[in-house]
Amino acid sequence: MPKLLFTPTRLGDLDLANRIVMAPMTRNRADPDGTPNALMAEHYAQRAGAGLIVAEGSWPSPAGQAYSRQPGICTEAHAEGWRAVTDAVHARGGRIVLQLMHAGRIGSHHIKPAGVETVSASALTAQGEIWTDAAGMQPFDTPRALDTDEVRAVVAEHAQAAALAVRAGFDGVELHGTSGYLAMQFLSSATNLRSDCYGGAAAARARFAVECLQAMGAAIGAGRVGLRLNPGNTYNDTADEDSAATHAELMRQASLLGLAYLHVMRSPVAGIDAFALAREHFAGPLILNDGFDGPSAEAALQAGQGEAVSFARHFIANPDLPERLRQGQPLARFDRRTLYTAGVAGYTDYPPG
Repeated sequence: MPKLLFTPTRLGDLDLANRIVMAPMTRNRADPDGTPNALMAEHYAQRAGAGLIVAEGSWPSPAGQAYSRQPGICTEAHAEGWRAVTDAVHARGGRIVLQLMHAGRIGSHHIKPAGVETVSASALTAQGEIWTDAAGMQPFDTPRALDTDEVRAVVAEHAQAAALAVRAGFDGVELHGTSGYLAMQFLSSATNLRSDCYGGAAAARARFAVECLQAMGAAIGAGRVGLRLNPGNTYNDTADEDSAATHAELMRQASLLGLAYLHVMRSPVAGIDAFALAREHFAGPLILNDGFDGPSAEAALQAGQGEAVSFARHFIANPDLPERLRQGQPLARFDRRTLYTAGVAGYTDYPPG
């Protein structure tokens, strides 16, 4: 009997040749204006053996950019750059979706184009600093709170980005709902002090993410839209009074939308079983993430915890990860020093096994 990890599956409208997913990883190799380039096309093509690649979080508007050299998906140049990536992946038989990531208050005016504001659910500054190519380490900007009509405009930007991504050849899109970026800034009680229809109880705080998913689904079909969540996550100075209950509420609402999948990360909080929480409150397929190797991924699938497993760090230094897992070969280690630097080193120069 073949191992489940290497059998085909279907997530919504997405057919996967195997259940090994490449998780989205910020790598900061795009051109300064956010346009993907030939180096990125080579990087993703090298990893096309995955059943599905989730390409790194990309900004749907200039206000959503977090990092220097982070790719975008809001201009024709962006779409043309991404088209080279998707063509390269498809030529090797792969499938690829794009993660849409509006950073909200995470970022700096030293990174964004001149005159572009930093915005969020509420006017609360995140604690911490961020690297900028222009000025080195800088504190996060103080954001301006979006008014209600502006929130709806940002929702529309997600729909436009989803449509542009499909025009660029992506098989679908994924909404980044964790790591302290805008969707999580709306979701979390510590970063959402609003009194309109997007603030207050968990059901209202989940509204922004749900409306984004609905709009993206209307643009390209809900069966091509995924959502990534991480209950208990406090990255980028985000916190919630009851993260499990809040995420359960969002999962229940998202479950009604007919999405392709929920991409759920293992919780950093010992008292939260994120996989069990997702299985209980989300009726669709699950992609499990964080800390898996081949045997543990297979065990999770055999136990019915999810339909696929995503790998991040292992895919950095092992471009042929599916084949290495199939053969039981040892996995190479990545060089942490080159995760976010420009150029080939630590990006496309890892050899296959």
